[in-house]
Amino acid sequence: MKRLALCFGLMLVFAGLFAQTEKGSVHIKNGTVITITDGVMENTDVLIENGIITRIGKNLRTPSGARAVDATGQYVMPGIIDAHSHIALDAVNEATNVVTAEVWTGDVLDPMDVSIYRALAGGVTASHAMHGSANAIGGQCETIKHRYGTYNPDDLKMVGAPRTIKFALGENPMRVHGEGNRIIPRTRMGVEQVFRQAFSEGKAYMEAWDAYEKKKATDATAVPPKYDRRMETMADILKGDIIIHCHSYRADEILMLMNVCRDFGVKRLVYQHVNEGFKVAPELAEFGAGASVFADWWAYKFEVYYSTAYNAAILTKNGVVTSINSDSGDYIRHLFHQAGKTQRYGGLTDNEALRLITLNPAIQLGIDDRVGSIEKGKDGDIAIFSAHPLSIYAVPQMTIVDGIVRFDIKEDSDDMRLDVNPETTDNMMLEYDEDHRCMEGVSEQMHSHKH
Repeated sequence: MKRLALCFGLMLVFAGLFAQTEKGSVHIKNGTVITITDGVMENTDVLIENGIITRIGKNLRTPSGARAVDATGQYVMPGIIDAHSHIALDAVNEATNVVTAEVWTGDVLDPMDVSIYRALAGGVTASHAMHGSANAIGGQCETIKHRYGTYNPDDLKMVGAPRTIKFALGENPMRVHGEGNRIIPRTRMGVEQVFRQAFSEGKAYMEAWDAYEKKKATDATAVPPKYDRRMETMADILKGDIIIHCHSYRADEILMLMNVCRDFGVKRLVYQHVNEGFKVAPELAEFGAGASVFADWWAYKFEVYYSTAYNAAILTKNGVVTSINSDSGDYIRHLFHQAGKTQRYGGLTDNEALRLITLNPAIQLGIDDRVGSIEKGKDGDIAIFSAHPLSIYAVPQMTIVDGIVRFDIKEDSDDMRLDVNPETTDNMMLEYDEDHRCMEGVSEQMHSHKH
């Protein structure tokens, strides 16, 4: 029995070690460091030890065991964060009920989705794996780190990140339920009623459990209410334990949900897409709601007919915490390009534009104490670019997550050369190398990196 207990104990220890997130140490040397929160530092080192940024300065010593990365002539920025994504997921809509707050995308993560690697190739280190917009109140979402190379779904999860949930306004829940299944909501008024009904039921559920907890202290015969995971989630929203991320387009509905939230004391609210947010920017700022927007997508269906590429800039200038998202397994690789559009449409500064894909989405996801800027004590999530990341000539060179290099363009290029037929591709690769050197030469001359 003692041997059995010892073996079982060792199994638990090894299982715990296996489940631990891999972390590493990297010394990034002599780069132009864009901190987001403390300006731009030329010829500066960033030291990551055991997954955490420990020092930022000049001519730092490389610790034993740390990987040294020469970033001379390159730009070092915080890892990009996508506040609205569906990568690492298979299906995203549990559309069997207008309220499915009981389901959770974190239960169905796919760590082998190649989209994660492609996102890393665009400097993206974290994303928000969201439920879809078929339901007025959809499922809970998961904030993930892009730890591509693991086979354990739990390794993707950003442990300690706040819980989030997907809501949706407008045509999507109306079409899926009202038109498709002939149940509420068929109209935008019906969508509001779904919210009010679900919040009311969640409040009653919460009060019933509070009464039980109080009663059982003095009454051993007290009977607990029936557990309901859907209502438990609604109660947690009311308590402020879950952040709402709401699919939205029209200004009237954006105002509607803020009114509903005020009535029920809900304060943690981020709007997704929010194409007409520029119309109600002061109201969003007053409420304290965030806005995660497209750079220049609209008119792909009638309720998104009215928008502007100045949306992100207008929201930012009005004091709304604004981010730019992809909602795409393709565009997620180009978020630094999307952020650059705000300089053409709105004249945002370099730092304002880069905040849209770093610190601001981190704030919206409640993880800004760990990521979104290069600061001592934060996670070692870094993206390195060949030129300023807002330059059209910038190419991501390396992406680091928790001090582990998850993408390296040199290794990626070497792998590509191994996978192709040399007899048919030698000339192609020679042309690629010549073009790449030509682009690097042009990049060096582009001292002004505006679009």
